[in-house]
Order: sequence, then structure tokens, then C-alpha cells
Amino acid sequence: MASVAVAMQEKGVLVTGSDQNVYPPMSTFLAERKIEVMLGYAEPNLAHKPDLVVIGNAISRGNPEVEYVLDKKLRYCSLPELLKEFFIRGKRSLVVTGTHGKTTTTSLLAWVFEHNGLNPSYLIGGIPTNFGQGARFTDSEWFIIEGDEYDTAFFDKRSKFVHYQPEVAIINNLEFDHADIFENLAAIQLAFKRFINLIPRNGQLLANGDDPNLAPLLNVTHCPVKRFGLGAENAWHAFNLTLAPTVTEFEIPSFKFRLGLLGELNVRNALGVVACARHCGLKNNQIQSAFDTFKGIKRRLEVRGISGGVTVVDDFGHHPTAIRETLRALRVKFASQKIWAIFEPRTNTTRRNVFQTELAASFAEADEVVIAQVARLELLPANERLDPARLMQDLKANGRNAAYLPTVESIVDHVAKTVEGGDVVCVFSNGGFGNIHAKLLDRFGHARR
Repeated sequence: MASVAVAMQEKGVLVTGSDQNVYPPMSTFLAERKIEVMLGYAEPNLAHKPDLVVIGNAISRGNPEVEYVLDKKLRYCSLPELLKEFFIRGKRSLVVTGTHGKTTTTSLLAWVFEHNGLNPSYLIGGIPTNFGQGARFTDSEWFIIEGDEYDTAFFDKRSKFVHYQPEVAIINNLEFDHADIFENLAAIQLAFKRFINLIPRNGQLLANGDDPNLAPLLNVTHCPVKRFGLGAENAWHAFNLTLAPTVTEFEIPSFKFRLGLLGELNVRNALGVVACARHCGLKNNQIQSAFDTFKGIKRRLEVRGISGGVTVVDDFGHHPTAIRETLRALRVKFASQKIWAIFEPRTNTTRRNVFQTELAASFAEADEVVIAQVARLELLPANERLDPARLMQDLKANGRNAAYLPTVESIVDHVAKTVEGGDVVCVFSNGGFGNIHAKLLDRFGHARR
């Protein structure tokens, strides 16, 4: 929202905004560009009767500004609608979707285009290290965007990505997620089906051909479909994989790619990028040149520091598959070292019991597991809640040392008591988690002085 606010200002529009919690880096980003942010929501914030009010998807009925907009019949829209009408329409839109790997794949694709002089616009739900910011809007013909299946706004319950006018769509994978808005896997498949229906006949659908949940959606005739994956039947087939501690390699017929991202999941992410970039006219050696200089994404297997000989890693993973694949990649990189996994169940899905069994299994590559207190558990019906006691029982039955602890301070104390130099501590959270990374690094340093 902040990035788009600045982009609208650059179009000559006067922009103001309201938010409940304004904090760096976005508060600083907006202040530097002299965009006024009003703390909290109140009717007087809209007394100047703006020409357009953009309502974020976290806002619901009962919000005083929403009620004022509706009372006064002010013009309003969602952020995805604004993007479509002011930034995407008329561009060549490349949309990256799927349950896992969207941010990495979108970042890698945007860097391939940038590295080769194509100056793309992009909007990414993370911060690629090569760019240093999650969004940019240029006058080039290319718009590369991470397509989220989450709903658009309180007045538009369709997935955000239906607004992004895809010419080329990459679908990495499809699993059940977002249990607060999707009833089951079939509901998510329907959302993706609606998205696929928007691809024009001169566009292309690039989809993971190894994913059984995607397979029923790919038998379409309105646009070209190409499958990618590790199976030999895929049009884009990766083989001869090398999953090494610092580099990942894979081949396609007549070319070998290498990149600094770890694990099999990133082979699939990169393969989707290769397929899309090739469709758009780039050559293998141009793609590889960008892979050589790609620096990764913040909060995706990001090493936050080494203190007292202990490596602290930050990862955004919050779905069992993402946790499992991240730990597999860490096991390749740190083959003989003890790996700790600290997980904060705070999303609307992981607070629920939909992944009760899968969550325990996802920590198979960790030696020590710490689960933080489940956020806002009391707000869920008792029959929907994740059962922490059962999770502990299942983890221990799987041979993991496991603890369920109520606060960041208790987690730091617990880990600091037994962690040793050479250990790797990976923190999984899609939030700030009480600045636990810095607290761990500080404690590990003090413990060994």
C-alpha cells in the first residue's frame, strides 16, 4: 500500500492515508516522501472528500472511515483494482502465483528482466536484496507481480490475482491454505480456475506439472499451457539436480543452470522463471547471468547473524510444506550440525488444527523444536484450535526434542541453556515475533564471553 501511495504521488496525485499501527520501515519511507499518515481511523480524516479512497483488505465494516465512505457515497476501490487501472492495464503482465515460492520466484524473475536491461515494473510481497524495495513502477512494457490468492477487500471476496490481467501466469503449486477464507482445497482450486480463465489466447499458462492438486485445472484450450517440473513428461523438465551447501544446479536439454538458492523447491521456482523468461524472448545465458548475481530475499533463509558460534536464520515459512522444504535445504547446507527450529503459529491457518498432523511431520529435519504459544487461540472455536499438547506429543514420538513455551523471553532462555557453538537456529514466523532474532544473537554472544 505504501509503495503504491508513493507511485500515485509521482503521478501527480495528492495522497494521504490512515493506519492503526505505523512503524518503520514504511513510516520512514512515507515520511521521507512527505506523504501524511494519520494514526488511527476517524471520519475527519476524510473530511476533504478525496476523489478516491483505497481500502485495504485488513479493513472491515464498522471501521469509522469505511462507514463514512459509504454514508457519503465517496468513490472507493481495493488496492488490486487500483493497480489494475493505474499501473497494469496495457502492460505485459507476468503474474506469479501458488501456495509456496511466490516471493522468491517473482523476485528472481524481476531480477532476470532487470539484469538484462528490460527495466520492469514489479510488486513483490517481500524485499529482494538486489532491489532493496518491494515495488517499483517504470514506463517499460513489463509488469511483474506476485499474485496472492487471498481475498481482495471486504466488498470483493475474490482473490487479489483476478485483478492482475495476466498475459503469462506461473503457478508454482497448490495446497490448502488461508483457512479463514477458504473452506477446503476445492475452494482454492476454484479461485485458481477463475484466474486461469483470464489468460488471453496469446498468453501462456506455466504450471507445475508434478502437482496433483493443479492437474485438474490445466486441461484448458483458451490459452497455451506448458507444464514444468522434475517429471520427464513436462515440457520444461529439470534433471541431474545437484543440491549442494552453497549452490543448486539443474539441467534442461542443452543447458545447465546454477543458482545460489538452496533446495529442491528452489529448483522448481527457478524452472518456472526459466520457462517464463524464455517465452518472453530471453536466452539461457542471459537468464544464467542474472542467476549468478541474484542475492536472495529478506526473510527467506536469511542469515541474521552468527553469535557465540551459533548461526541464527530468519525464514517467513508458516505452512507445513514451506517449513519442511526450508529445513531440508538447511540440512543440505549444514549437514552435520544441530538444527533448531523455532516456530510461531500466528497465521489464521496454523492457529487451527487443519494441519495438526502435517505440522509435526514438517520438522523431521530439525533436531530441536520450539513452538511458541499459539497466537489468539482463545478467539477460535474449541473444535478448530491447534492442539499444542498433541503437537508436542507427536513431535516427541517422531524423535524430536520439543518444547512449547509462552513468551519470547522463555524461548530465548530455553535455547540459550543448551545451544552450542556450531548449532543453527532457524526462526519461522511471518511476523516480527518480538524481535526474537536480535534477542537470541545478543544472548548467545553474552553466554560465551
